[in-house]
Amino acid sequence: MTPADFDFISTLLKGRSGLVLTPDKSYLLESRLMPVARKNSLSSLEELVSAIRTRKDEALIVQVTEAMTTNESFFFRDIKPFDLLRDVVLPPFLESRASRKSLRVWCAAASSGQEPYSIAIVLKELGARLANWKIDIVGTDISHDILNKAKDGLYTQFEVQRGLPIQLLLKYFEKKDESWQIKPELRKMITYKYFNLLEDPAGLGKFDIVFCRNVLIYFDAPTKTKVLDSIARLMPKDGMLFLGGAETVLGVSDKFKPLAGQRGVYTLT
Repeated sequence: MTPADFDFISTLLKGRSGLVLTPDKSYLLESRLMPVARKNSLSSLEELVSAIRTRKDEALIVQVTEAMTTNESFFFRDIKPFDLLRDVVLPPFLESRASRKSLRVWCAAASSGQEPYSIAIVLKELGARLANWKIDIVGTDISHDILNKAKDGLYTQFEVQRGLPIQLLLKYFEKKDESWQIKPELRKMITYKYFNLLEDPAGLGKFDIVFCRNVLIYFDAPTKTKVLDSIARLMPKDGMLFLGGAETVLGVSDKFKPLAGQRGVYTLT
């Protein structure tokens, strides 16, 4: 791929998704975009770029954007955030929301659904403590294909083996031929929606807890600030934000501060 073509794709992805593609990540173009090229009867990345330039085919641009922004996910990734959710974050909400008995959680960049389903399992495991509560988990992503996979809740043996304890697999999944499917009681806890983090999230409503993990690392500083400021506007004063282990609000947003004594969890300032 020529430097001009690389710059063209980089600019396209930045404008469409916020993804900053640096030259050291150029190898991703070959692995992720060649399948898109072949699907559209194009023999090379050069032909793919040329097709986008000349046709300005929106469907093709969407395919390219989704291919480059779909990230790997697995159940209970980096287990610590889910322990913090159960042991540190949820107990205060159980008290402060006891009268209204409702809780809303947003999983931004939900990918193929493992994170929202992991959260649903944590909440289900609380049992009677959340009896008669209205639990609303919203999972969003920029990829329509990956959202459809999340909605199906159908995973291969390999996918369920990554991070999911066997007792939870047997409790919350049903065997479907060679795959495993999340049981309906968990699937109905989650609403999946298409959403681009570069847009205004106000239409999604308010959220007590937000998971926005391992996505800010792909944005430049101004975009990180914009996304965090938008999230802050959706949260109550006692709202909690989870970020990935390599992410922070420090020097990026003045709307959040680290939760005292904890890593990866933030409260509003």
